[in-house]
Amino acid sequence: MKPLSLLLAVALGTATVVSAGPAVIECWFVEDAGGGRLSKKPSALLLRQSSESPPPRPDLDPERYLKVHDPAGTLLAAFRRYPRDAPAPRCEMSHYVPLPASAIWLSGLTPEQSCPRALDGRWLMVSMSSPVLSLSSLLRPQSEPQPEPALITMATAVLTVLTHTPTPRIRLGQDALLDLSFAYSPPTPKAATSLAPGPPPFGLEWRRQHLGKGHLMLAATPGLSGQMPAAREGAVAFAAWDDDEPLGPWTGNGTFWLPAVQPFQEGTYLATVHLPYLQGQTTLELAVQKPPKVTLTPAPLIWAAPREAPPELLCLVSHFYPSEGLEVEWELWGGPEGRFQKAEGQRWLSALSHHSDGSVSLSAHLQPPPVTTGQHGARYACRVHHPSLPALGRSAEVTLQVAAAYLATSKDSVEKKTQ
Repeated sequence: MKPLSLLLAVALGTATVVSAGPAVIECWFVEDAGGGRLSKKPSALLLRQSSESPPPRPDLDPERYLKVHDPAGTLLAAFRRYPRDAPAPRCEMSHYVPLPASAIWLSGLTPEQSCPRALDGRWLMVSMSSPVLSLSSLLRPQSEPQPEPALITMATAVLTVLTHTPTPRIRLGQDALLDLSFAYSPPTPKAATSLAPGPPPFGLEWRRQHLGKGHLMLAATPGLSGQMPAAREGAVAFAAWDDDEPLGPWTGNGTFWLPAVQPFQEGTYLATVHLPYLQGQTTLELAVQKPPKVTLTPAPLIWAAPREAPPELLCLVSHFYPSEGLEVEWELWGGPEGRFQKAEGQRWLSALSHHSDGSVSLSAHLQPPPVTTGQHGARYACRVHHPSLPALGRSAEVTLQVAAAYLATSKDSVEKKTQ
């Protein structure tokens, strides 16, 4: 399975410029303060290990200053390729209680009547998000802070769920490929030897939330038998462990494929990996886009006599999605001053027209004011801005021909040829 993971990384464009990544991630520790309130306290994760002692952090409670041991290397790998110019990830930490999954199709993961003693003790859930990744990690802290000489708590990353496509933008009608990987390290050597050699069975769940409604899109339990809920909308997942080491750690793949995406399929996608009594989840915000086609009529020329208004210009902005975020600007290039300026005149927009594929169209209208001979050869442009387009937008233009100026230019040209 490792070659598949590499191919997916290349296909998703995740082979970005790498850096050493941040050594320390600043977090907020969030817990219930009573009365429906939450308290937030500063905390930090020390990710990169070195021969030097960790820097002192007298501003932090030692129980919230964590030196993370990452046996699978998933966290380190994620931040080793973190772009230097990307903003620091938002990070929250909270207490976690191991519990069995409630879904009937996952009952095979927890045949025991109670949580095994190997999972006793304190657990923390860390969630991070940024424009380039989204992840959650279950940490198993040691019971007492360690002097190194800075007081710091050692913690092991047990289950990490990660995506490098946290905000996918999919063109309307194209397939969506939502990246997901995960890693699991048994919390104790005893927990590893108590299981059959090799990676444990797991459950993979993809859900979509949009406009207040939630849907189970896909469920899978590789390694377990049982009745699975049917996948919706043609969804498929690459659900498998990438390796079969006898005692771990193990890495896995849960990448999600959704064919021919339509507008109703955008929203928040929740990817959850279930292990016996442990769950890791991350979120992706899928948006559907389609750039508009821009045409301007009449074209390529419009005619007018001096001191008369040219014909009305109609700019058709067609088959785009979403309808929000569209801006139409009218520009005039050239003319008496020979430079760019905002076009004058009356302007208005039509109502939206809806198409069967979910895209929309509208027309923008401009009635230019009367022209002068000095505007001969000027160009009117309709420029469209939309979230699916580059910053400069997309434009179409026509050239203004002023009758008297055109006749004079033609006469001069004829006289030069006869001389």
